[in-house]
Amino acid sequence: MVSERHPRRRVLGGLLAASGALTLGTAAPAAADALTAPDARSTTTGARPTVVLVHGVFADASGWNAVTTRLLKAGYQVIAPANPLRDLADDSAYVSSVIDTIPGPVILVGHSYGGEVITNAARGHASVKALVYVAAFAPDEGESALQLAEKFPGSRLPGALLPRPYPIPGSTDPGIDGYIDPAKFHDVFAQDLPRSQTTVMATAQRPGSVGGLGGPSGVPAWRTVPSWYVVATADRVIPPAVQRFMAERARSEVVEVRGASHVVMMSRPDSVVRHIEAAYRATR
Repeated sequence: MVSERHPRRRVLGGLLAASGALTLGTAAPAAADALTAPDARSTTTGARPTVVLVHGVFADASGWNAVTTRLLKAGYQVIAPANPLRDLADDSAYVSSVIDTIPGPVILVGHSYGGEVITNAARGHASVKALVYVAAFAPDEGESALQLAEKFPGSRLPGALLPRPYPIPGSTDPGIDGYIDPAKFHDVFAQDLPRSQTTVMATAQRPGSVGGLGGPSGVPAWRTVPSWYVVATADRVIPPAVQRFMAERARSEVVEVRGASHVVMMSRPDSVVRHIEAAYRATR
């Protein structure tokens, strides 16, 4: 598998260098979802890994800004790709293709539905050294995010969703996107952030396809890749009991962040970064 991927990297690198389509010089300096390279250590023996941060539904890559800033300062390379949020198989294939382009070791970090994506995207990648789940789904084979969210009581999400249809090419039946009602966004999704901030977040939220959230997961990478889990104890989207159940099943190293909402990576970024660094230290 690895030997087959290297030619693809060389071809991609040549195309990018020739076209100038992607260079550090053209990336926005403040963008957290940009490809960043603070130094060349990631390509050398014993270098720090590239951390791939995968967002979930109702959010986007900017939700990782505070975590990204700290990781870059610590010398990691970081990529926070835009998760398509359409279909689990396709979303996982997209993140897998991102991993294909990364030389050296990788730590995959997923928030919310992004955890389900990394569970599938990591399969077949020897370069992935650790999985870090941040208030995230860590499904077993055949499970879906919607199924897991209802395993234990406590989620306020079902009563806050607004459905909106969208066209599916080649189909007469529309897909259904789920949004969080802006009036309920703060109390359901991010109650430990200022309302002034969550009001803006609600207007720019990325919806998730209900069909995608209901899709069954494949063989989980956490069976063979060591994992870490950040439990948000005041999460109103994925109940803490569900998070603990998944973390125990995956035999994850667990840290609990008391009082943290579903967006613990925004409200308590230091706790999340410490757990990512614990994963690095244990697997380097």
